[in-house]
Formats: sequence, structure tokens, C-alpha cells
Amino acid sequence: MNIVSTPFKDLFVLEPKVLGDERGYFMESYSKRTLLDKGIDLTFVQDNQSSSTKGVLRGLHFQKPPFAQTKQVRVLRGLILDVVVDLRKAEPTFGKYFSIELSSDNKKQLLIPKGFAHAFIVLSEQAEVFYKVDEYYNAQADAGLLFNDPDLNIDWKLPSEEFILSEKDKKHPGLSELDSIF
Repeated sequence: MNIVSTPFKDLFVLEPKVLGDERGYFMESYSKRTLLDKGIDLTFVQDNQSSSTKGVLRGLHFQKPPFAQTKQVRVLRGLILDVVVDLRKAEPTFGKYFSIELSSDNKKQLLIPKGFAHAFIVLSEQAEVFYKVDEYYNAQADAGLLFNDPDLNIDWKLPSEEFILSEKDKKHPGLSELDSIF
């Protein structure tokens, strides 16, 4: 597995080595040893999976400390635009976003450290997203950031009239309204 750095501290793109032939393919989607070799020591405690149709936008979500989560996100079927926003005040990338297309074809994954809000929008007709987390979900620590905050100016790759959002995700505060929690 190739671990690719991004302009954001501790945010990595994981590129599995895919072995394919006429039967299909094989890949190692997670290796604790490979991450340890890069100085990343994680113990995942929960796996999550979602299925969504085109235009579904889930996020921007995060868990407040001490329940903040590191996530390893991949797509089992379809294509998404995965988006993260750095909420770590001490980082020069605070308030900036990073986005990447993750798909069942490219098999790339995103390793998201604590201190980021996370979202994705489905670009294909259907998508199944799978992610590992290193802390259990805690409903009282659940928080979010407004997906269309003009201060973030996120390019979601689809027109806003195609977005399908939960009522909760339409009501999150903007970045300027968030208390410094990371």
C-alpha cells in the first residue's frame, strides 16, 4: 500500500496495490504494519457502511473531543467526492478543505485524522461507502459544519438542486460560528 501525503498534516491518501487478472482482483485494504511503518498507530474499533443514491450529501460531520474519530474511508461500489475540512486551530490549514474522488474503480482511500469535519456526496447513480473509526460513536459528541458555508466555498461537483440532505445537515453552524474545539 502506498501512503501519499497531502498538504494537510496527518491527512493521507491510501493507494492499495491491486493485483488483477481475468478472475477479478485482490488487494490489501488495511495493514496495521504498513501504517506503523509510517508512524501511524491506530486501533480501529468500529466499521460503518452506508448506501446512498446520486446527489446524497452526508456531512460535514465530526465528533467532539474526547470522542473525536480518526477515519479510514473507502468506496465499495460507485463514486463519491470525499471532502474534509480542517478544524484544528493551530494548523495553517485551519478552515481549508481537501477533496478527492474515491471509487470502487480507483480503490483509493482517505485516512482522516481527528480534528476534521468529514462529508461526501455521491456522484454515481448509487454508492456504498465503508469506513473504519478508532473511537465509538457518541451521540452527545455528534456535531457538524454547514455544507454550503460560503467561507468554505466547497465545490461539490454537482449543482445544488441535485443535493439530497438530511434536515440535520441543513442546520449545522458555519465555520465562524464554531467554538474552537480542536
